[in-house]
Amino acid sequence: MVYAKRTINLTEKQREYLHDFISKGVRQVQAVKRARILLESDTSDGQRSAKELAIAEKVGVSVPTVKSVKRSFHDLGKDVEAVVNRKQREKGPRETKITGDVEARLIALCCSPAPEGYARWTVRLLAEKMVELDYIDEISPMSVSRTLKKTHLSLT
Repeated sequence: MVYAKRTINLTEKQREYLHDFISKGVRQVQAVKRARILLESDTSDGQRSAKELAIAEKVGVSVPTVKSVKRSFHDLGKDVEAVVNRKQREKGPRETKITGDVEARLIALCCSPAPEGYARWTVRLLAEKMVELDYIDEISPMSVSRTLKKTHLSLT
């Protein structure tokens, strides 16, 4: 299925929404660009739409972006708001391993005396001890470091 040949016919209400979206308020740059792509691709007044390359240059995006916005417009049932304001991700790309319980145990371990033979805790020692004490299956020293930084806890 070729999306480049799909035309975009906006209603007066949709055009008004897009013009207001672009001109009023503080918006994300990518959302404004998607709105401009829709307006440039509009053929509802009997006018011909500009070529995708011309639209891409005018808006300041790549040709695949123009095609993607056009495809989204048709795939989302011609809902302009859904195309412009993309759906937010519900949770991050990875599941967090350090829960509140694990974080509390890490802080308690960090505040305890250093192991024998060491003057103080290191991030690597903390990570190894957390696994040894079976607080967590595995944890990288970088995750320990980020958690300590987040809680404003210093090892010095």
